[in-house]
Amino acid sequence: MRVPLREYSPSDVAWIPALETFFMLACGPFAGKLFDNYGPRYVLLVGTFLHVFGLMMASISHKYYQFLLSQGICSAIGACFIFNPCIACVATWFHKKRGMAIGLAASGSSLGGVLFPIIVSRMIPEVGFGWAMRTCAFLILGLLIFANLTVRSRLPPSPRPFHPMAFIRPLGELPMALTTLAAFFFYWGMFPVFSFVTAVANGRGMSLSLAQYLVSILNAGSVFGRTLPGILGDKIGRFNVMTVFCTFTAILILAVWIPASSNVGQLVFAPFFGFASGAAIGLTPALIAQISPIQEIGIRTGTMFGVGSIGALTGSPIGGALISDDHGKFLYLQLFGGVACLIGSALFGFTRVKLAGFSLKKKI
Repeated sequence: MRVPLREYSPSDVAWIPALETFFMLACGPFAGKLFDNYGPRYVLLVGTFLHVFGLMMASISHKYYQFLLSQGICSAIGACFIFNPCIACVATWFHKKRGMAIGLAASGSSLGGVLFPIIVSRMIPEVGFGWAMRTCAFLILGLLIFANLTVRSRLPPSPRPFHPMAFIRPLGELPMALTTLAAFFFYWGMFPVFSFVTAVANGRGMSLSLAQYLVSILNAGSVFGRTLPGILGDKIGRFNVMTVFCTFTAILILAVWIPASSNVGQLVFAPFFGFASGAAIGLTPALIAQISPIQEIGIRTGTMFGVGSIGALTGSPIGGALISDDHGKFLYLQLFGGVACLIGSALFGFTRVKLAGFSLKKKI
């Protein structure tokens, strides 16, 4: 059975998920502004249409540019318009347990990351790529109908005139600027791991039939990684937990992934990396909520994700170029990912010090 884009190189095809990740994050400021002004209802409706329509168009796509437009842009913008208002709504209902609540909400995307790769890989040989994508789109549509009927914000919308400085002004606050910069570096190093974990394992001797499950295994770890840090953050401080988990992520890349030459090493690395890096998505909105006025939670979270989108877009292509420079090996890629994550964790730690000093007893 013919698989789309077989005539293109892996690096060319990799631009589709890279562009998808970029638009999912880069449109965050606009989704956040619309949420702050109008609430979640209309943002969710637009997101539902764009996400499902993009997946349906991907199911009938045959050419490279068609996949870029449908999956890389249209579906991704829709996903952004779904994720941001849902997370922002959760933040309005919780204060003391906000980290746990946001983590639980964000863990749903990791659960989808476990199930959908398996669904698609199993269905393509049976019914073809088109119906595999359409099945996923119909499943997502059913879930989004439920979301549109139930997601509500505690606070009424507060319409304010649109001004480009609304996205930039929060970065004039040092804690916000440092947290955003930390997220950029961490995403810069984290997303290449997601993009190349299968290729690295296969290049080191793991069969492709087993390696293709590593993304699902990684996302299974991320389900707990997006939940547990939020619970711990509510108890011992969200910046404290974020710094520890991000440092743990960098250590895993540099000390486990680099020397892991066997199947066992790759299979151990994937779930632990998913667990450690899950805090970067699940806990970051709680950090922004902690240092922001609650009325601006949407636009500020969107601004942070928008800056992080640059790291998400460029990280994987840089990783692919580093593999080429390393003559098909993976050390340069792994060093880049580990060092970038380490810089991000250091910046999260520095933000924590600026907010609360060096005392480890402060729950910040």
